[in-house]
Amino acid sequence: MSRLGPALWRQTWPMTIGVLALLGFQLVDSAFVARLGTAPLAAQSFTFPLTFLIIGVQVGLGIAIAALISRALGAGEIERTRRLGSLVLMVGGAIIALLALMLWWAQSPIFSRLGADAATRELIRHYWAPQLLAAWLGALLYFVYSLFRAHGDTRLPGKMMVVTSLVNLLLDPLLIFGFGPWQGLGLPGAAWATAIAFASGLLLIAKRLLQNDWLAGSGLRRELAVSTRPFVGIAGPAMISQLMPPLAAMLAVSVVASLGESSVAAWGLASRLETLALVVVLAMTMSLPPWLGRCYGAGDWTQIRQLVRLALRLVVGWQLALGIILALFSPWAAELLAGSPDVRDDLAVLIRFLLPSYAALGVCMLVVSAGNALGWPLRAMLMSMARLFLCYLPFLWLGASLAGLPGLAMGAALGNVLAGVVAWQLMRRMLARSEACSKLLSRERT
Repeated sequence: MSRLGPALWRQTWPMTIGVLALLGFQLVDSAFVARLGTAPLAAQSFTFPLTFLIIGVQVGLGIAIAALISRALGAGEIERTRRLGSLVLMVGGAIIALLALMLWWAQSPIFSRLGADAATRELIRHYWAPQLLAAWLGALLYFVYSLFRAHGDTRLPGKMMVVTSLVNLLLDPLLIFGFGPWQGLGLPGAAWATAIAFASGLLLIAKRLLQNDWLAGSGLRRELAVSTRPFVGIAGPAMISQLMPPLAAMLAVSVVASLGESSVAAWGLASRLETLALVVVLAMTMSLPPWLGRCYGAGDWTQIRQLVRLALRLVVGWQLALGIILALFSPWAAELLAGSPDVRDDLAVLIRFLLPSYAALGVCMLVVSAGNALGWPLRAMLMSMARLFLCYLPFLWLGASLAGLPGLAMGAALGNVLAGVVAWQLMRRMLARSEACSKLLSRERT
């Protein structure tokens, strides 16, 4: 166990810094947009669930990429990993492009259902096209990162996330507010800054990818026929698991919209702060599964159990400490992020109740990620579904109905805690059962 801690840290810290930079620039986007006024910030907040929908699809595909390639590497199938690398870039890029086109075509009815009025939908219309372009470019970059992680390289993706974040940070004020006589693009400027940043990242990392010789140009049709079924078997449940949070986010936004425009704006900022606060968890969900996949391929359940327990302890300790600190300093954090006094007050309430509960949410996220890597995609999907639709949304809706925004925050926090407890119990049972089966098979072989 003592040697696993430093090894886990070496795999995780580059992704932590990269994800921190990546999510930090998303929060910076919202902070800059907040200076444009409550209406543009609310318009951007309405788009978050659909942006998360695209991210959910790409993460589901990325989980399957990492799982299949890491298992193939563990089995010594080097040529197959090269064919898989080429296939996932082409197929993944096509799937995300098709999804982006569908979301552009259906934007009016979707945002109307979410509660956006005509003036807000007009603001969204100018922002949505460059934002979808940025999402597609970001997905391609994410698939390339998945290839590097599957091959055990977490440092370069982490560095590239920092680079793209810096590019976005430099472009945001220029494109949103302008410079000199140029007035800037306003809200769409935030999306264009992100699109340019992701495009720059793709250009920079493409050369390194080709140098590593991780792609193949032949045998793709045969590999597609052989690997489609196992890929769908992993990607399907993983994608559904990743799509459920955006669906839940849409339902949550519709509940928050009934509380007023300032509450929607505050909820949007809290959503960005949530992903930033969960940066260590997100990094671990990227760095841990390839390692678990290699152990799974080798049948080493002892190390799997040690890794999972170590990761869960680290997540709970870190998230609980961070959540308590941010809750204590919630008025100052809200002052830093929000523009109007109403948005600041609502955001402070959300931070106070939600942030400490992310320790339990982190447990649930890690259990779902580990389940996908260890050959339990259906159980991971059911766990994700239970978290959102049995724990999170019912308590969120009940709290909002009884006590407005404070009740909504308390209900969401309670749902996170309940989901974390259930996820931990599920993981304990799955590990115990799998280890018992492994021991039984070993005895039968000997």
